[in-house]
Amino acid sequence: MNLPFTHGSKPKLQLTRPPPDGGDSILTPAALSFLAELVDRFTPELTDLLSARKVRQTEFDNGAVPGFDPVTLDIREGNWQVAAIPAEVEDRRTEITGPVSRKMVINALNSGAQVYMADFEDSTAPTWSNVIEGQVNLRDAIRRQIDFTSTEGKSYALNDKTAVLMVRPRGLHLPERHLTLAGHRVHGALVDFGLFLFHNHAELFKRGSRPYFYLPKLQHYTEAAWWEKVISFSEQRLGLENGTVRVTLLIETLPAVFQMHEILHALQHRILGLNCGRWDYIFSYIKTFRNHPDRVLPDRDQVGMTVPFLASYSKLLIQTCHAHGAFAMGGMAAQIPIRGDDEANSIAMEKVRIDKDREANNGHDGTWVAHPGLEPLSRTEFDKVLEGPNQIGRKLVGFKVNADDLIAPSEGSITEAGVRKNIRVAIQYLAAWLSGNGCVPIDNLMEDAATAEIGRTQLWQWVKQAAQLENGEKITQEWLDGLFGEEMALLISAAPGEASQAITDATKLLQQMTSNSELDEFLTLPAYEQLGD
Repeated sequence: MNLPFTHGSKPKLQLTRPPPDGGDSILTPAALSFLAELVDRFTPELTDLLSARKVRQTEFDNGAVPGFDPVTLDIREGNWQVAAIPAEVEDRRTEITGPVSRKMVINALNSGAQVYMADFEDSTAPTWSNVIEGQVNLRDAIRRQIDFTSTEGKSYALNDKTAVLMVRPRGLHLPERHLTLAGHRVHGALVDFGLFLFHNHAELFKRGSRPYFYLPKLQHYTEAAWWEKVISFSEQRLGLENGTVRVTLLIETLPAVFQMHEILHALQHRILGLNCGRWDYIFSYIKTFRNHPDRVLPDRDQVGMTVPFLASYSKLLIQTCHAHGAFAMGGMAAQIPIRGDDEANSIAMEKVRIDKDREANNGHDGTWVAHPGLEPLSRTEFDKVLEGPNQIGRKLVGFKVNADDLIAPSEGSITEAGVRKNIRVAIQYLAAWLSGNGCVPIDNLMEDAATAEIGRTQLWQWVKQAAQLENGEKITQEWLDGLFGEEMALLISAAPGEASQAITDATKLLQQMTSNSELDEFLTLPAYEQLGD
């Protein structure tokens, strides 16, 4: 996406589609002018950074493995600290995440969690209406002017006490086709960041808060440095004191785990901490090692946080963050309460409890949940361990990990049931995504793009690496295509009539992506071209 420089002329964004209802109040001339400056100024460097990702992946495809950079050893071994943490977010023991639909915004802010991460990324299908109405919803919530009435007549409104709002913009790779500069699509990350900051920084300040962001899917500390430039320029442009905007960054790619010190350092004056984005991290492990037959992962259900490479990642994140005075946030509990089956619900909730007990006792400062029903259970596990608002003072001095620990192959088996589950979940999720819904309950788990990506990339890799099932049978493209047909038929037979076309479209796209000679970088890139407006 090489945009021409404007050479001093004032850049102007073009809308390829009119604003959705209520969008005129977001896509104002002043907001678009600010956003155009960001796009014009920072797109060329971002284009180079995304190209550098491809170069590194080619090196991995040719046999290289990620490792610690000797050039930045002084940063990793340096005695430095991040900026002091604002009082309103010193306690983050539970955080709830979810899309930016109006009902979700209200329920998440009312959930009892300390933080609500409003997600424009993995749990939002980026239709034009979802993106802009999401901005409207967050603006209204900040001003406490938000309510919602369901089709059944149930009313929703904000409680007196609500969670602190943090916003996750889209990943750097994702475009926004409804806004262009000089005929080129702009990056969705700049749209989500720029519009939210422009419209809400002053109101947040009036209410004793500030803008908080969660930055996703970074792969290199130079990308964190790019975000620092974007945010610093934005603060200056809007008349804000440097460091007003604070960020938490997700470590959800395998290359980034080797650069956590450097990432914290690049954002030293505004970063609050790092988060274990476990599902995307598993996806990234598969994608990074897609050409490495000795690092093929088993069934997704066998790859939990106690697997050596994930356990090492989690503890290294805690050690790194606490060494520099930053939060080390735990990962997502994807389970949702199971109504009508007490036994199944008890089993699911016990899995959550064990996971949160592990995180709290390892030293994490808080954790994520996908459903309000999990917040009290998760909070209880952290309440048992935390003696103050967080565990930043717990340094994990004796913990040692090396590069091999972070990329260790995972033991386990590949089963036909696991293959079918990958197919079924990926089809169901993508069908919902193509219909405009990016957060979908499937088999009592809240699935988003990250978990669908695990299934999609595993299917591709298992065929390309001629992986074997536990019974010794080789996984072939022909066999996989037959399973796609069977699972699609089962899903269509159980779906309402209007959903069958979305299932068919999703199956066709997934079959194409899992049979391509090259692995598509992200599921959402080709899918975006089929997403309705």
